[in-house]
Amino acid sequence: MKTDMFSSLKVLHGAARSTALSVAVSLAVAAAFATPVDTFAATSAATAKTTKHAKAAKKAAPATAPEKVSSRAAKAGKSAAVKAAAADDDAPRAGAKRKRVSFTANGRHHSAVRRVAFEPRPPTVGQAFGLHETPDALMLRSSVAYVIDQNTGEPLFDKNSHAVVPIASITKLMTAMVVLDSKEPMTDQLEVTDEDRDYEKNTGSRLSVGSVLSREDMLHIALMASENRAAAALSRYYPGGRPAFLAAMNAKARQLGMTDTHFENSTGLTSQNVSSARDLVKMVNAAYQYPLIRKFSTDHSYEVYTGKRSLAYNSTNALVRNPTWDIGLQKTGFINEAGECLVMQATIHGRPTVMVLLDSSGKYSRFADATRLRTWLDNGGGEQPRITSADAGGAGT
Repeated sequence: MKTDMFSSLKVLHGAARSTALSVAVSLAVAAAFATPVDTFAATSAATAKTTKHAKAAKKAAPATAPEKVSSRAAKAGKSAAVKAAAADDDAPRAGAKRKRVSFTANGRHHSAVRRVAFEPRPPTVGQAFGLHETPDALMLRSSVAYVIDQNTGEPLFDKNSHAVVPIASITKLMTAMVVLDSKEPMTDQLEVTDEDRDYEKNTGSRLSVGSVLSREDMLHIALMASENRAAAALSRYYPGGRPAFLAAMNAKARQLGMTDTHFENSTGLTSQNVSSARDLVKMVNAAYQYPLIRKFSTDHSYEVYTGKRSLAYNSTNALVRNPTWDIGLQKTGFINEAGECLVMQATIHGRPTVMVLLDSSGKYSRFADATRLRTWLDNGGGEQPRITSADAGGAGT
C-alpha cells in the first residue's frame, strides 16, 4: 500500500515539475515574441533568469532542453521585431530621410535603417516672389542675371535686374571699400573677439576668438575666402566702431547712386542686406578702381598666421583657378534667403564686362550660369541683347 502511494506521489511530483517547466518555457517564448526591438536588452536579462530556473529543473527532466528552446525563441522574436520595423520603414513619410541606428540584443550589436524627419530648406526671397519663373533664352538657374559692357554701360543680358533681393557676402565688396577709404594703417593688428561671432545664422569660422591678424590680412581673407569674422572685426576696428562703419557703408551706397541698396552689417550674414543687380554693377565698377580689392578678390589661395597657428585659405570662386577665364574682380555669396550669388568683372571675347548672378539654385549653378553667359557672348550673343525682365514690358514681379 505504501509502495503504491509512494509511486503515485512520485508520478504527481514529476507531473508538477514538468508542468512548471512547460510554463517557464512558454513564458520565455511569449516574452521573446512580444519584445520590441528597442527593449531587447531588458528581455535578455529576463530570458537569462528564466533559463537559470529551467536549468535547475533540467535534472528532473533531462529529455527537454529549455536553453535551446529559449535561444531559438529569442532569435525568432528578434527576427520578427526587425521585420516589423522594416515594414514600418517601407511606408512613405513626407519630409523624412533615412538614418542608421543601432541596438543590442542578447549581447550582440545590430544596426537598422530608420526614417527620421527633417525640415526642408525654406525658399529664397526670389523663389517666394516667383522670380525663378521668369523664362530666359539660356535657361539660367539664377533668378536674377545682368551683364553689361563695362566700357559703354550697355546691357547685354538682363533678367530681373531691378529686383531687390538679399545679396549675402557680395556685401564684402562694400566692406572693403569702406575699410580702404578710412586710410587706417593696413599693418594694425586686429584681434577677433566674441563680438565678431555670428549670432544671427550661428555659422562657424576657422578664425577662432583670440586670433590676431593685420588689417591687410583680414581684408585679404574676407574678400578671397569670404571669412566672416574677418569682415566683422574690420567693422569693429573702424573709427567710431561698428555703428560708424555701417553708416559709412550706406553713405557710400548713396554716393554711388545705389538707390535699391541697404546694409545692416559688414558680413552679409543677414537677409536685411539687399540690393538689385543694377546697383551691384555700380558697386563692382567702384570696387574695380581699388587695386587691392582686385588683387585680393582674385587670389587663388593665401596663408595667415593668427598668433596661434597658420591657416591656409582658398578662393570661394572656382573660376579664378580656370585659365580660360580672365577675371579682374569677383565675389561670391550665400545665405538661405539669398541663394547662391556671384559678381565678377571679366574680359570676354576681348570685351570687359560686369556680370551679376543672384539667387541661383544649386551649389555650382552660379558658376555654370557664368559659363553659359560667357559662351553666349563668345558666340556673338552680345550683338543682340537679351532683355527678359519686367523692364521689357512684361508682367513684372
